[in-house]
Amino acid sequence: MGHPVRLLSASVDIAAPPATVWRIVTNVRRTGEWSPECRKVLAPKTIGAGSRFVGINQRRLMLWPTNAKVVRFTPERELAYRIAENGSTWSYSLEPIDHGTRLTEAREAADGITGFAHVFTKLFLGGEAHTSELDDGIRASLDRIKVIAERERP
Repeated sequence: MGHPVRLLSASVDIAAPPATVWRIVTNVRRTGEWSPECRKVLAPKTIGAGSRFVGINQRRLMLWPTNAKVVRFTPERELAYRIAENGSTWSYSLEPIDHGTRLTEAREAADGITGFAHVFTKLFLGGEAHTSELDDGIRASLDRIKVIAERERP
C-alpha cells in the first residue's frame, strides 16, 4: 500500500462528436497543447492497450520524465494509462450527449502513490500544493481540449 492521495476528476461538455474528441485525446503526442504540466510526449503515432510512452513534465524549474503504459483502451469510450514512477492512473472517459461529448479526466491511485513519488512530490513539487495544481490543471486541460475539439470537429 502506497501513500494515499485524493481522486482528482472533472468533466466538460464539448460540442463535438466522440470520434473527434477520441482522436484528440488518443494522440498523446499532442498532450503539451493542453496540459499545464506535461510539455511533451514521446510516443508511437497510434496507441492502444499496452502501448508505452514517455511524458516530459515541468513545474517551474523542475523537469522530469514519466513512463506510462496504457491499461484501459475502449475506442471512443475510455483511455487510461498508468504512470510507473508514482503508480497513479490518468484517464479520459467519453460519454455521448446531445450535441456532443462529455469528457471526464481523472487521476486515481487506489493503492496510493509510491514512496519515491511521495518524497519527490514533497521535496521538489510542493507536496499537497502540487495536488491542488494538478486538480486545477485537469480543469485547464479539459477547457483547452474543448477549444481544440470544437475547432477541429467535422
